[in-house]
This record gives sequence, C-alpha cells and structure tokens, in this order.
Amino acid sequence: MSELITHASDDTFEQEVLKSDTPVLLDFWAEWCGPCKAIAPVLEELAKDYQGKLRVVKIDIDANQKTPRNYNVRGIPTLMVFKGGKVEATQIGAVGKSQLAQMIDKAI
Repeated sequence: MSELITHASDDTFEQEVLKSDTPVLLDFWAEWCGPCKAIAPVLEELAKDYQGKLRVVKIDIDANQKTPRNYNVRGIPTLMVFKGGKVEATQIGAVGKSQLAQMIDKAI
C-alpha cells in the first residue's frame, strides 16, 4: 500500500476526513470487492497527481460499519470527495482515471 494513501477507521474518520485542511477523496472499499481492487492503482496515481491538493483516504466497510451507514453507502466502491467536512461529489462503482479526475477537479 502507498504512503500517499491513508487508511481511516470509524474512530479516525472525523480527524482524517471531516477536519482535513485539504480536500479528501474517500474510498469506501472491502477486501473481497473485485472492482475495489481494480481501481486501487488508479487511486494510487491520483494520490500522486494531486499530491498537496487532495488526500486519498480509504475506509474498509467491513471493519468500519458506522461511517458507511452514516453516508448511506449501498454499493462499493463508493468514492466521495469531501471539502470542508462536506460531501462535494460522489461516484459509485469503478470508473476510469479520467472520469475520477473530472469529478475531483469539479469538486475542489
């Protein structure tokens, strides 16, 4: 796993995501999720491309059930861009890098 990607839990979610000074791309994922694994390299690239402008944070929905429930996550991967503690954009399902970059650029 990359040093550019942070792993959050229900306990650290507020600090890592909501109180972040930098916008956050949050990835709701699970170990058994094929599409989640498929977009992992894309998230890695985005973390590099947006270094200093955006943080990439992942939260495992199996180990942390409170946060996904609070955000009505029904399917994974679900990606949300948080800015100033609020959800600015949401993408459900695995998509390509250009589509995610577009979503990020609009949100931040």
